[in-house]
Amino acid sequence: FCSLGFQVAPETKAVMKWLRSIPFVLSASLHGGELVVTYPYDYSRHPMEEKMFSPTPDEKMFKMLAKAYADAHPVISDRSELRCGGNFVKRGGIINGAEWYSFTGGMADFNYLHTNCFEVTVEVGCEKFPLEEELFTIWHENRDALLNYMEMVHRGIKGIVSDKFGNPIKNARISVRGIQHDVTTGN
Repeated sequence: FCSLGFQVAPETKAVMKWLRSIPFVLSASLHGGELVVTYPYDYSRHPMEEKMFSPTPDEKMFKMLAKAYADAHPVISDRSELRCGGNFVKRGGIINGAEWYSFTGGMADFNYLHTNCFEVTVEVGCEKFPLEEELFTIWHENRDALLNYMEMVHRGIKGIVSDKFGNPIKNARISVRGIQHDVTTGN
């Protein structure tokens, strides 16, 4: 990001360093202001285009992760178009980030491109800055969805890559046929 001319906040740099030092595989960024789960890419391949679908090579996995959250959320999974987030009902409460709105410098894109960590962004409620008395309700609306999402850590590639003597191999590249995005083993 720095090489692209972006200023990176110290706390963001710390998280980036943390992500590179520990082999996380799943994360979520919690935001407010809408009821939807977005997934990478958040930055359109065509930066002059707004609201352009910009899938990763792992589109199917990201959709599955986003759906795991959205389907377990009582309001996001509500089929009413008259509520906050109602414009995402026909999409199942999920959307490719760049298709909603394109922006640069998102952690979900960074995680996908520079670590083994798959991240979605969860818009947890209609208010950008909810009042203190609303937090309890928001927590309860999101608790089971968060737990369901965390269980998704067991999907995808997992295991140990070892040499013929059973010693783990760090930084081994793992490729999956048909997906142009490799992952590497941890330390």
